[in-house]
Amino acid sequence: MTNEQIYQTALRQSAIDCGCRPEDFLAGENRIVPSRPHERARRYLTLPFSCNLVSYGGGVVASVSGGLEGVVADYLNRFDPVHCFETPNLHVLNDALAPHGQQICFMAEYFLPDLRALRPLPSPLPTRLLGPEELAPLYLPQWSNALCEKRRELDVLAVGAYDGAELVGLAGCSADCEEMWQIGIDVLPGYRRRGIAAALTSRLAAETLRRGKVPFYCAAWSNIRSVRNAIKSGFRPAWVEMTARERAFVEACNGNP
Repeated sequence: MTNEQIYQTALRQSAIDCGCRPEDFLAGENRIVPSRPHERARRYLTLPFSCNLVSYGGGVVASVSGGLEGVVADYLNRFDPVHCFETPNLHVLNDALAPHGQQICFMAEYFLPDLRALRPLPSPLPTRLLGPEELAPLYLPQWSNALCEKRRELDVLAVGAYDGAELVGLAGCSADCEEMWQIGIDVLPGYRRRGIAAALTSRLAAETLRRGKVPFYCAAWSNIRSVRNAIKSGFRPAWVEMTARERAFVEACNGNP
């Protein structure tokens, strides 16, 4: 597998998720497309989107439904694509979505491996590859980034770091779609800043590639620790997403009744 093949795989998956063509992300101009459910979309997505903005560094592809085409078009036409994903401009979109019962909810940066930089890094502690059958007792709060309780059936592979018999770090990947597996990482507080996260992430990425799948990594732009781990592990920024959800969903995420 080459870097170009990895990139094209991500473009194909984003096109499936958004309901567009892969080349739309590289067109250099904004595109608005209707959002529809798709059986090959990433499993954790709730489709159709009311409003989902994706950029691979050029124009924005907006996947929308519920009569929001005009609202989103006005927003995209007003601002440069780079600024469509940042405040204060996002307040304009959020205010326009409010009468439709929608609010901006998720924002994230996604990373793909760079084969020129990716290599399994040394770990200060012993590590072990774990299969699905060994993950059952590990669905605990301290491993909530590496594993997903709600979608256990998608957790296909993990790498653990051990201090004696104690598991102190865990990187897991979920088969979120046919060609791409997402990596998440947790390290217990007392074991951080020792290179464990990068060792686990880089090894899991290499193991994923060996199985013919493309690993990808997601982080909030403000999660500096996670972004640094992605870069150290051989990942590079590839695309960004912003998703709106219904107001009640956002309120629940914020812990409001």
